[in-house]
Amino acid sequence: MTPAPWGGLLDGLLEAVWLVDPRSLRILAVNQVACTLVGMAAQDIIGKPAIEFTATPEDMFFWEDVAAGVADNIHSSTLLRCADGIAIPVERRVSRVRLDADEPVFLVGLHDLRPQQQVEQELENRLAELRATLESTGDGILVTDLYGRVRNYNHSFVTLWGVPEAVLEAPGDQPLFAHLAGSMQDPKGYFQRLQQIHADPTLEVRDVLVLQSGRLIERFTRPQTSHGRTLGRVFAFSDITERHEAQKRIETLAYTDVLTGLPNRLLLGQRADLALRMAQRHGGTFAILFVDLDRFKNINDSLGHGFGDRVLIEVAARIQQGLREVDTLCRPGGDEFLVFLQEADALGAEIGARRILQALSQPFDMDGMNFTMGCSIGVAMYPEDGKTLDTLIQCADTAMYRVKERGRGNFRFYQPQMNVDLLSRMKMDHAMRLGLEQGLFSLHYQPQVSLVDGGLLGAEALVRWTDADLGQVPPATFIPLAEETGFIIAIGNWVLAEAVRQAVAWQTSGKPVVVSVNVSALQFQQPDFVDRVADTIRQAGLEPALLELELTESILIRDANETLARLHALADLGLSLAIDDFGTGYSSLAYLKKFPISKLKIDRAFVMGLPQDESDRAIVSATIGMARALKMTVVAEGVETEAQRDYLRGLDCESFQGFLCAPGLPAAEFEVLAASLPRGTVGPLL
Repeated sequence: MTPAPWGGLLDGLLEAVWLVDPRSLRILAVNQVACTLVGMAAQDIIGKPAIEFTATPEDMFFWEDVAAGVADNIHSSTLLRCADGIAIPVERRVSRVRLDADEPVFLVGLHDLRPQQQVEQELENRLAELRATLESTGDGILVTDLYGRVRNYNHSFVTLWGVPEAVLEAPGDQPLFAHLAGSMQDPKGYFQRLQQIHADPTLEVRDVLVLQSGRLIERFTRPQTSHGRTLGRVFAFSDITERHEAQKRIETLAYTDVLTGLPNRLLLGQRADLALRMAQRHGGTFAILFVDLDRFKNINDSLGHGFGDRVLIEVAARIQQGLREVDTLCRPGGDEFLVFLQEADALGAEIGARRILQALSQPFDMDGMNFTMGCSIGVAMYPEDGKTLDTLIQCADTAMYRVKERGRGNFRFYQPQMNVDLLSRMKMDHAMRLGLEQGLFSLHYQPQVSLVDGGLLGAEALVRWTDADLGQVPPATFIPLAEETGFIIAIGNWVLAEAVRQAVAWQTSGKPVVVSVNVSALQFQQPDFVDRVADTIRQAGLEPALLELELTESILIRDANETLARLHALADLGLSLAIDDFGTGYSSLAYLKKFPISKLKIDRAFVMGLPQDESDRAIVSATIGMARALKMTVVAEGVETEAQRDYLRGLDCESFQGFLCAPGLPAAEFEVLAASLPRGTVGPLL
């Protein structure tokens, strides 16, 4: 039981208290808080040695010191053993008191440390979480108080700035920020900005610091607050050098040509847009030049694309040298270049075009190889040719193509009539393609007649096109357009199939006719041309000798080895080969001797002057003599008068075709004419 004088006093205390006998060290009294703390009733505690309730071996020495009077008025920490066997941490305070004048006792206060330790653990956990958070980011983090003194930081901050530990631990803010400023290209500016940041605790700042090394550091800072109070400031530092370089590379790729480094179409558009606004405001002019290299494809095909790329780089450098700083050279792609001549009138545009022509006319020397590289240039002027960049480029492109059509290697200003011609050609091209699909093409047949006996030797298939809107379109009008657009391949394939079909019909009727079909250079160059001819003959069931292919001289002077192989493959099919319009191309005895050619056709240009024109007489006579020596037959085209026919017969020319006998006729009319002519004695025997 608690001694009477102290009972009420002990129970009035808020923390656990024992009274301990100084001689026996047994517990004399306890209060209710102490009973609750150890989980025992007072009667189970009183009378027991105090050491039984402590859980550390050091307590034996402690209570010995208490008994000896050494531990009076001391504080210590220990573990208190409870009824359930659990030891709880407590702070123990021992002091000597007297219950009466003769008997002092020890008053032992026991303070439960568990709530405090829980708070400390939570704080430690929060600090650990904060540290983990700081270390989890790649950014360098620095936390300061309102006076700039360091409160926290992470490893990335130390690594980013190379801050020595002594600087971080130094008192005040000057050592650290002096260290950071020493890394800047502009230390003074850094300190001025830092003072502005510290002067306003609520300020949020995002800026970029440039280091002496050239690296870029993005700094973001904002105030650190708690419950509405500003406690300090948090700085986050990110190294954005690589991101900045990547952005520059992206912009470079977006706005420049990868090969030459020149501005691309997008960047040209931006510069021209500014010039357009200035010109509209002040009434200025400028020019767009469309530059296309002449026959550049030959370089790529013969020397490879790598060599061609080097040529393009050299071309770009040469053109650039002749331009002013305010002008822009752009490569939209391929072998095309665009030149924007700022504040240039027609004279300035002409001077610019001539400089480019002169620069590219100079010989190129690469890898010991000398060659020349010409170009064709179209010029469009603002504002007369267009008021947008796209329109001006289109006009310059149109003018450039007109230069190409007229021989290349020059320049030409755009004229409105060019667009009219272009539109007309576009409409004709569309109508031509629809016409082939809709069956508006047909074949006429012009007889080839023997000059020996007037007999029929064969017929040339001539393509005809009648359009609902355009009427009868002359071959001289649509054939060149078809060759330019590549549609001549489709037309040529149709002509071959239709001519073979008609030849089979005449073969089946018992009145076979050798049919000649013109072959364009583009059609002949197709990889499947020989196979197509073979399949057409085989599927139709035509005797091969009844088909003759007429080739132009331009076909024969291309890749000689490939051409020779292809001609022999055609000849092996059993058909015959003729050279059409002989003498108007690149005539050469070399290919006449080498290739399996059986017939020459003298162009009408040499026949029309017979027999009066001396030059025509010489050319025709020489051609017939040469053909006879090479064991070839000759057909004279365009014979319209009896005098021409008689002169050719006198030169022992085998045959002719022309209006003197008949123009090209539909198949039915041709059959009527053929029935009136004897079968010729010259030609294949069927």
